[in-house]
Amino acid sequence: MARSILHMLSPTKHVSPFDVNMAVDAGFDVIVPHSDVLPGEVGALVQDAIFSRSPQDGSRTCVFIGGKDAETALDMFASAKAAFVPPFRLSLFVDPGGSFTTAAAMIAIVSRKLRDFSGSGLSGRRVLIFGGTGVVAYGAAVLAAGEGARPVLVGYDGRDRVARIAEAIRARFGAEVEALDGSTPELRRRVIGDAEVVLSAAKAGVQVLTGEDLQHAAKLSVAADVNAVPPPGIAGLELQANGSPLGDSGHTFGVGALAIGNVKYQTELGLFRRILASEKPLAIGLQEAFALASEIAGRA
Repeated sequence: MARSILHMLSPTKHVSPFDVNMAVDAGFDVIVPHSDVLPGEVGALVQDAIFSRSPQDGSRTCVFIGGKDAETALDMFASAKAAFVPPFRLSLFVDPGGSFTTAAAMIAIVSRKLRDFSGSGLSGRRVLIFGGTGVVAYGAAVLAAGEGARPVLVGYDGRDRVARIAEAIRARFGAEVEALDGSTPELRRRVIGDAEVVLSAAKAGVQVLTGEDLQHAAKLSVAADVNAVPPPGIAGLELQANGSPLGDSGHTFGVGALAIGNVKYQTELGLFRRILASEKPLAIGLQEAFALASEIAGRA
């Protein structure tokens, strides 16, 4: 059997050490990082990789697309697919900044907890996503919309930037995502008033909701946070929380960063291993990550 080769492409200065470690632990024989890759260069790199091996070894060759921007990564993913010359193909995996597997884990766990607590998942629920300009928020909004929720990206610096992201999601996925201004405490407390789910995907070490803010969230059922660096993105939400009560309301439950991180870790590792085990080239993106994360969360 041909050796397994993973080419890791990133438009940023560095390829993520986290993703490199995950790929090594998954079992790839050779891992080659490519940094500062321009989107327009992806096609040529993919064709270099596919034509250097026989078609039957396409499943033993993979291109991983990282970076820090969801739209750029998805464009690179599309360019990689378009560069195939059948029967010459290889496997593809897109996960910019680990955001797609993280978003998949967050939405999978929240959906599971909602079903456990109330008998129904995300469908019809208003889901506020703080840290709305980031890549995790992007993925979470797409997945929440796909589950029938009403996702809202909340901008810490106004509505303009999150509105552009919401429009980009609508154009690419046909998903309806709302955008709101959360730049002041008064605006934050106004927007969380009718939220049933709150997701914090802000930068590490940034608290987006205080205890006083949460007192205005009368309808809140589940709050989740991906931030493992103190302070928590949502006040009072412990790292290990996995459906434990949040605050004194009696009807709000929390999901902390370590619970999400555990499912994220298993999801990314599992997807790398799935590629290695497959006899045919695979294309893995946000939806494939969510399918596996939902399976893992269901076992938790």
